[in-house]
Order: sequence, then C-alpha cells, then structure tokens
Amino acid sequence: MLTPRTTHDAPRTASLTIGRLHYDGGGDWYANPSSLPNLLAALRERTTLPVADRERVVTLTGPELWDVPYIYMTGHGNVHFSDVELHNLRRYLEQGGFLHADDNYGMNASFRREIARVFPDHPMVEVPLTHPIYNLVYAFPKGIPKIHEHDGLPAQGFGIFLGDRLVVYYSYQSDLGDGWEDSTVHHDPPELHEAALRMGVNLFTYAVSGTK
Repeated sequence: MLTPRTTHDAPRTASLTIGRLHYDGGGDWYANPSSLPNLLAALRERTTLPVADRERVVTLTGPELWDVPYIYMTGHGNVHFSDVELHNLRRYLEQGGFLHADDNYGMNASFRREIARVFPDHPMVEVPLTHPIYNLVYAFPKGIPKIHEHDGLPAQGFGIFLGDRLVVYYSYQSDLGDGWEDSTVHHDPPELHEAALRMGVNLFTYAVSGTK
C-alpha cells in the first residue's frame, strides 16, 4: 500500500523497520537513542517478522517515508507540521501507514494540536481495551502500562481510526520509549522494561499485520 516513490529512488529494504520521525518545531525528536534498537531486537527474538537491526530516520517530505510501515515520534518539546507535511502524513496513514506518538513528557499540547490539523474530521478517542493492540501478542487487560510517573495521571492510549483501522496511537502518561531504553539509562525495574517491550511488540505487530 505504501507505494508513492519515483522509479529513480533507491530500492526498498528487504526488512521491516521503524521510522523515527524527524519533525520541526524544536522538540527533541531524537530522544531515547537506545529505545528503538531494543524494541527491534525484541521483535526479532519474539516474532517471526523480518525486522531490521536499526530504525531509520524519516521526514514527512522524504521518499524514505514510504519504506516504513510504522512511524515513531517522541520528545519533550514542540511539534510543528507544515502544510505539505500535514498532507503527506494524512496520505501515508490513509494508504496503510501507522503512527505511534509517544509523549516523553512535554509534547502533549503540540502533538494534539498538530494531529487535529492532520485529521480535523477524525478526533482522537481512547482506544478500547478490547482492541487487538492490547492482546495481539501479549495481554494487557488494563491497557497500556505506566512506565514513568510524569504528572501521576493514569497511562492512557488514544487513537485515530479510519473506518475500523487504527492509524494513530498516542501513548500518554506512559513513556514507553523510556521503558524500551537500556536499563542503565533510567534504572527502571525489569518488570517495567519488560512491560514496555511487550506493548511495543503488540503495537508493531498490529501495524504490519493488517489486523483491524
């Protein structure tokens, strides 16, 4: 489905991977550098998916966008999309792509503003606990795990649906990316590191499986 590329562009890679979104606005899109390699390692170990060793940095205006089935964005600061980026992101999601936005504490207001510009006709809603992302590989009967305290609010998973398909997942007050990082970074207990990885495995598997 993710086909828009010109014939002279570089060929697609054989392995599936995650695209780390490089966005404008001043937020630290590059936060948690060990998180995505660790999640990809978990996917290789725990699933049969042909997953690459490393993520790819992508923008919403580059051809590499169309090579990744799953875009991950995080940060502590401001997010801003240009009009062209808004158009491309909506097109990417309509044609089968998946966006996981992971608030690293500080991007909540700007992400909600920008995603509402992408889909003014599809507001974010809380994803029901019966959705496959909470049971596709690992069971999360109470929903997304809470990894870090932030404001002390409960962790929540919000999403945007196009028909029956979840195309945007927003992990709020959870901080999965911190949980995916090397254990020496945040010194999270093993059970939280494992819970974060399991939730990440569910999300990526959903994004590439065609499950609704």
